[in-house]
Amino acid sequence: MRFAIGVVLLAGALPAVARAEAPTLQSAIGNPDDFKLSGSMRVRYEALDGQPRAGLRDEDEQLDLRTTLFAEYDTGVVRIGGELYDSRAWLDKPGSAISANEVNTFELVQAYLAADIDNVLGDGSKATLQAGRFTLNLGSRRLVAADDYRNTTNGYTGLRADLRTKAGVTATAIYVLPQIRLPDDLPSVLDAKTEWDRESFDLQLWGGLIARPKTIAGATAEIGYFGLHERDWLDHPTRNRDLDTFSARLIRDPKVGQFDFEIEGIYQTGNIRASTAANSLVVDVRAWFIHADAGYTFPGPAKLRLSVEYDRASGDGDGPKYGRFDTLFGMRRADLAPAGIYNAIGRANISTPGLRAEVAPDPRWDAFAVYRPMWLASRTDSFSTTGVRDITGQSGNFAGHQLEGRLRYWLMPNFLRAEVNAVWLAKGEFLKTAPNAPQTGDTHYIATALTATF
Repeated sequence: MRFAIGVVLLAGALPAVARAEAPTLQSAIGNPDDFKLSGSMRVRYEALDGQPRAGLRDEDEQLDLRTTLFAEYDTGVVRIGGELYDSRAWLDKPGSAISANEVNTFELVQAYLAADIDNVLGDGSKATLQAGRFTLNLGSRRLVAADDYRNTTNGYTGLRADLRTKAGVTATAIYVLPQIRLPDDLPSVLDAKTEWDRESFDLQLWGGLIARPKTIAGATAEIGYFGLHERDWLDHPTRNRDLDTFSARLIRDPKVGQFDFEIEGIYQTGNIRASTAANSLVVDVRAWFIHADAGYTFPGPAKLRLSVEYDRASGDGDGPKYGRFDTLFGMRRADLAPAGIYNAIGRANISTPGLRAEVAPDPRWDAFAVYRPMWLASRTDSFSTTGVRDITGQSGNFAGHQLEGRLRYWLMPNFLRAEVNAVWLAKGEFLKTAPNAPQTGDTHYIATALTATF
């Protein structure tokens, strides 16, 4: 908590700095039209007690540092870009939640060639082709994303094509090899060793999205498909996932004085091994996910938006088919809860309505709060991403109440921003009585951060 106090003191000590012009690497090199240069640095302290996840220490803390440097040169025909990520973490103890998800040093996550082609399908249309290493944020980001809350991000190596017509219809197609963060053994992670992330045909992702604006009630309609193929590799047994994931979404963005909504349904099929053992049974997959929300943004200086939402991701039951939904490479923060050392609530075996309030009264600060009760979609599967499970189903299906919030404030506009995230999880019957549930009481999580963008 000393770091949290430090953030507060720093905020009070920076009024003069906040009035200064934000420094940037781009301005330092003279703002050339054909070259972009930018970077960021985020330091974050996280603390947790009342551990909700199985197999981890009762109390945990972590100090994260993530540094990025991005550069892109435009030759006039082809753009050449690259981005370096350096992610480190400290304060871990035996049993802490630290892995290659938090530590990945000196990694060239992006190294690509890209070309923009105008009028490819008539006047006003545009196509973009990209090859190499790059990040992806596609559609709702629930299946393919570059995670931002987590201390590391997701990178992909392969091909991407985008098309936009004059009418605003967009299409994206990808064939990529998701990057596996290395090293991933605990001693190397703790020593912050550097190793090139692995991409290979042992893990492949392909598919795409098509979206059309103003289709129904002013909303954008979107359909998508992603295929995933996975197999074992040296000293790394997997579930050999072979999945086909189909999605459909309808979204009307928030506007002041108007109702907005979003609904997305995702169906998943294919097959998967029952465990990581090479001789384990291969079972068929039948899983699904749905998200729905509706909100209203009130006129006035507060820009208050109130919304109701619902998320349900299937879990594995007693039948012959595997029913646990796999979110592939999707983010969790925008919908459900922070990652980091909390990382307990994700898009798997969960049924949860929610009430959300958001405000952004000034360009310098914004905040939100969300309350959600949570149930298991399947009593016999582990709850969400906690690892807590009762295979008999006798521990009930109510996991608890979660209240979370976030406050962000620009100490120096467009350069230095402070952020506080907090979660209170009041554990329900299941998280108290399941056989491997940590007997640690309710969960409290707080994270304070400073991010410099330059």
